[in-house]
Amino acid sequence: MKFSLISALVVVLAVAHDSEAMSLVKRDVQSEVDRITKIINDMSASITSATQEMVEKVKALEVTNTAQTYMEDSKTQFQPLVERVQAEAAKLQEQIKPFVTDIEDQFKPLSDMMEQFFQQVVDQTKALLPSQ
Repeated sequence: MKFSLISALVVVLAVAHDSEAMSLVKRDVQSEVDRITKIINDMSASITSATQEMVEKVKALEVTNTAQTYMEDSKTQFQPLVERVQAEAAKLQEQIKPFVTDIEDQFKPLSDMMEQFFQQVVDQTKALLPSQ
């Protein structure tokens, strides 16, 4: 009987010890699960943030590329017009050159006469001023 009593006591102590150990293991497992869950959530948040940043950068790059393409297309469309306007301006300049030269030739004597007149006025004004 003593042996059975001691055996039963050993069994009860072993079960109690295992139960307590299981409780401790369960707490350790739960804390590990919580820690791993937090790590996974943090990683998920980081990945989501990085993905969002990449999406924004790609969108910005697409907008930049679209604007650059638009500018290049516009330049391509306007370049022939600019060249035609420059050619017409050069033609117009050549056409009016004789006219401008003719006007300059007509006004040259008048300009010379006016210059002489003003020089006479200056000289006469100087003559009228008292000497210092």
